[in-house]
Amino acid sequence: MAGQGEETSQNLTGVWNGRYFYPRELAPVSFVATLIETATSLTGATHEPAGPATGTVRYATLQGQRDGNAVSFIKTYDNAGSNVDPIDYSGILNGDATEIVGTWRILGSWSGKFLMIRSPGKVASVARKVAERV
Repeated sequence: MAGQGEETSQNLTGVWNGRYFYPRELAPVSFVATLIETATSLTGATHEPAGPATGTVRYATLQGQRDGNAVSFIKTYDNAGSNVDPIDYSGILNGDATEIVGTWRILGSWSGKFLMIRSPGKVASVARKVAERV
């Protein structure tokens, strides 16, 4: 398990490819997340297929935080209406800040696992761009 050394110095800002898994025999869903980390706060957005038969895309916003290697955020779907509750995500960041593994939960409903990955090359690229802005 990752400690709180190197990963706390690597910013999570960037594009992450992810997948979440249902607790039942439903197919996993792939998504793309764009995270922006400022101090310990996380914001961002995701897009994912709305369903296998529709060919449309669902968008959501992310609001959360990071404490060392612990990452948490709430995902709220855009234009979802009253039938979709926010989803709580809690995960652990690995040592080189390229993977987040954890669980998602809809309060009072169900939960499952998720995985988010970014390539190590993108970490270095994002770090350079952030440093250039300062």
